[in-house]
Amino acid sequence: MQKLLGSLKRLEKYGIAILLLAIPLYPKFPFARIPGTYVSVRLEDFLIAALALITFILYFKKLKGIFKNGLERAILLFIFAGLVSLISGLLVTQTVVFHIGLLHWLRRIEYFIPFFIGLLYFKDKKSDDLEFFIKTLMIGVIIIFLYGLGQKYLNWPVIITQNEEYSKGIALRWIPGSHINSTFAGHYDLATFLVLLLPSIISFYFLLKGLWTKISLAMVIFSGLWLLANAVSRISVVSYLLATTVSLFVLKKYKGILIIIFVSLLVFAFSSSLLARYTQFVKVLYQRLSRIEVFAQELPRRKENTLTVPKPASIFEDRSISIRLNVEWPRAIRAFSKNPILGTGYSSITLATDNDFLRLLGEVGIVGFSAFLLIFANLGKLIARGLKISGSLGNVTKGFVVAYSGALAGILLNALFIDIFEASKFAIIFWLITGMYVSLVRNYKDEQII
Repeated sequence: MQKLLGSLKRLEKYGIAILLLAIPLYPKFPFARIPGTYVSVRLEDFLIAALALITFILYFKKLKGIFKNGLERAILLFIFAGLVSLISGLLVTQTVVFHIGLLHWLRRIEYFIPFFIGLLYFKDKKSDDLEFFIKTLMIGVIIIFLYGLGQKYLNWPVIITQNEEYSKGIALRWIPGSHINSTFAGHYDLATFLVLLLPSIISFYFLLKGLWTKISLAMVIFSGLWLLANAVSRISVVSYLLATTVSLFVLKKYKGILIIIFVSLLVFAFSSSLLARYTQFVKVLYQRLSRIEVFAQELPRRKENTLTVPKPASIFEDRSISIRLNVEWPRAIRAFSKNPILGTGYSSITLATDNDFLRLLGEVGIVGFSAFLLIFANLGKLIARGLKISGSLGNVTKGFVVAYSGALAGILLNALFIDIFEASKFAIIFWLITGMYVSLVRNYKDEQII
């Protein structure tokens, strides 16, 4: 029996490593499509299920106390709130098709499974494996970078899931001026994944010694910056700079902040598409402000009975902002107004809202939204503890713990403009890393962690 458990523990370790590689790298090809929905069963679902089964067998005796902590109870509460909202959407507002809403709810549960896998794995203080998993993620970033280069310069296929037709696994091709998705289903997913990882890699660069170590880390940093520049997500660039600045500030690497900002802006400057999007935003903002100023100046001169109708000035439009303000955000607000307490249920406001918090309010109402905030309130307490003990940690764990806090700030900023916690490739990796983080912080007593 002990021999079997030993084999399962080794299998668990490498299973987590495979998950850290497979989720970001394997394109979202459907294994089995579910008619009438965007939802597909994919090979990653079987991988998560197999790893969950191994974790269940290994830690069966510890499962009784798994929900004694506030964070785990908050996750359970959020899942339950989603179920109640789904039932309400079926019976009260009648805004949900049963099998579609159920699949969306089950998908949310699947996203949290990696959290418990990472949590239980590091519960035995196997912090020495953290470096192994970080190296695994670094390899993943390099491969994502190489595939992104292939898409841009070698006509390699692009697999995205932005509509029902594309979600069937149709291979597209990159065209000049468009976003680089690499192995991700969308450029926003890729960019937020980098917001999660780059602060750690950059922190390690300033914490760890050794020529080859620094060369390896520099390669990953450059790869990530190139991907971020070519993903052309304006908010993710801002989030990345925020996350990295927070991380290095906590580490007291003040010169490092200036160096990284300079290098990052230099790389971003070579992306004509990114510069064009920022330029468009500035033009739209300037014109809006100019129209307000002109209107304010002309208002006192107007005559009461004038029949002259001024010719409307042509305006610039920022497409992504316009869609959010005129279509997606109002749709979520309307859904919220139908049932403020429980929302209209998962799947009721289509695939995109481009604001995770408005989406939560629309789909699961105040109850589900509050449960979600409770998760991050409990996580915030652990972050405060992690920052407090970070000075006593070894460089690898220290860099990981500090950078997670910075990355989370950037991710929450992204969530104001992207439905990022519904993006499977990001959500699975995020909750797996979060589970690892929670265990490492909780495990710390007075002993040194590597």
